[in-house]
Amino acid sequence: MEAYLASLPASLPEKPKAMVIISAHWEEDEFTVATNPRPEMIYDYHGFPPHTFQIKWNAPHDAGLAQKVLGLIGAAGIKVREDENRGYDHGVFIPLKVAFPTADIPVVIVSLKRDLDPREHIALGRALAPLRDDGVLIVGSGMSYHNLRQFFGGRENNDASAFDSWLTGIATAAPQQRDDGLAGWEKAPSARACHPREEHLLPLMVASGAAGDDTGTQDYSDKVMGLAVSAYRFG
Repeated sequence: MEAYLASLPASLPEKPKAMVIISAHWEEDEFTVATNPRPEMIYDYHGFPPHTFQIKWNAPHDAGLAQKVLGLIGAAGIKVREDENRGYDHGVFIPLKVAFPTADIPVVIVSLKRDLDPREHIALGRALAPLRDDGVLIVGSGMSYHNLRQFFGGRENNDASAFDSWLTGIATAAPQQRDDGLAGWEKAPSARACHPREEHLLPLMVASGAAGDDTGTQDYSDKVMGLAVSAYRFG
């Protein structure tokens, strides 16, 4: 997984002018855009070695882009607000410190909506889609499998493989089939066994919405602690 993340910049057609990150670790009652000009690290985990609470990733905030994101979401008829205090949670700084260690690309963070409605998150992605034409990379930071009890149990199971196979088929399907399938993800094989709560799956919904007519590809597939996980790219 580390090697995959580290390889991402070289795999892009050009260096992103900025990034918009949807993190599985930030939920609000309404979609919320971070507008803190000096975001700090949010160490929203526990039980890890001391050095993991010293990690820094000081990517600059982009105030102009944040206002554009607020405008695009509002123009789509979606309620949105801003948070002037929000920093970078570990759904932001952990993967992006590996992928973009120099932290020289401006970043704007967008929350999930606490009701976890997949259709609303797909609609959020559609609202953000025009940013892609401006060279902005839209990143859904979550995980295709997120049952921590099973992860730390250290044993393989068929649930993860069954769901991963289904998710790959849907993520790489034609756009309308993709969005409909993701919206109905609870019907997938072993869905709730893999996502007892779906906050880690919803960033993929946003990315799918932003993809428009682009088809998806599975660009990472492996087993982490014995359980199948995948990552997907659009465009």
